[in-house]
Amino acid sequence: MPKKLDLTDNLEKYIVDHSEYLTDVQKEIIKYNTSLGEQQRLQISISQAQFLQILIKISNIKKILEIGSFTGFSALSMSLALPNDGFLISLDKDLETSIVAKTFYEKAGERKIKQIIRPALESLKELRKSKHMFDLIFIDADKENYINYFNASKELINKRGLIVIDNVLWHGEVADMKNNDKFTNLIREFNKHVKNDKSTEQIILPLGDGLTICRKL
Repeated sequence: MPKKLDLTDNLEKYIVDHSEYLTDVQKEIIKYNTSLGEQQRLQISISQAQFLQILIKISNIKKILEIGSFTGFSALSMSLALPNDGFLISLDKDLETSIVAKTFYEKAGERKIKQIIRPALESLKELRKSKHMFDLIFIDADKENYINYFNASKELINKRGLIVIDNVLWHGEVADMKNNDKFTNLIREFNKHVKNDKSTEQIILPLGDGLTICRKL
């Protein structure tokens, strides 16, 4: 068997420290989220943000849809990687966190982000009606609707576009068959749904809480 790395906290910190740098506003968002206690887990990891930035650049992504934005760390990170003629539409129903996110976008001077504050499924229907299409869709929202978000995303993604989904390893609990709590089972069901989808090809990466990368065929 090939030797496998044990990704300790120290090793992950080393990887982050030797990867894409963070801007001052990105660091400020992280500091703010840390002050929120348990809620900080809603933020994607730094390594995930760095990966998304590289992915956007090497894939020539110009049009991004984000489903679930929290306080804006993921949206800002992705937007910073976009070319000047790119844009990102961010969907979130939480007015309070959306206002916080907007404050950070303005502080960063980032004008490529458009926020839509309403339930995401409603927004996805409107985007389909207006025939919007995207190069990358990032899903990081309520787990109960992950399958609905994924199915809707397939209708909004360009051919060979990418759908990226966070939290697919759910703290490692998906592999513990003794754990049958609601959210672990929801993620297992979602992962099975994606694996069986014939219109995409996919891989799960052990970054942060697990990222699935899907490519539309």
